[in-house]
Amino acid sequence: MKQILIVSHCILNTAAKCRAYRMESIRAEESLRRELLHRAVDRGVQLLQLPCPELMLYGLDRWGHTRDQFDNPFFRQTCRELLKPILLQIQAYAAAEDVELLGVLGIDGSPSCGVKYTCSGPWGGDFGGRDVSGVLSQVRTASAPGVLMEVFLEELARLGLTLPVDGLYAKEPGRALSLLGGEEASHG
Repeated sequence: MKQILIVSHCILNTAAKCRAYRMESIRAEESLRRELLHRAVDRGVQLLQLPCPELMLYGLDRWGHTRDQFDNPFFRQTCRELLKPILLQIQAYAAAEDVELLGVLGIDGSPSCGVKYTCSGPWGGDFGGRDVSGVLSQVRTASAPGVLMEVFLEELARLGLTLPVDGLYAKEPGRALSLLGGEEASHG
């Protein structure tokens, strides 16, 4: 039986991520990401990559965003459109007798792909000629899903599909690895 794990885009392609600003958190996430991918390959788990709406809409040279900015009808509709071909594939896999869908793995902290945590705050407007430190100080990690993940889960539910869902989060490594089954994370 083939096993498939549905993953956020940047689990397989970190080049799509917004440029990093906190290197210690990036190193810990990268270590967990590599461990997860090694385990998936070693166990023969297939990976189905979700689209990255941030890359598709804003490109590589984008600023960081918050869930608050993406939580609008335009971004949600774009997410639905980008997810259509993936949802068709998932329906086909779900109907196949020799395929097991293990679940969905997002990226916690992401305004798009967060599962348990997302980036939230009153970010927006023009950078020109104003002090943005007050706005930046209000950006935080919030207990909520990212917008793409929320739309994706709504679409899965509309299709009658329920899958385990968790997020890659370096502070809680066992959550991501549990979707593959087996032992806990080997790193601290």
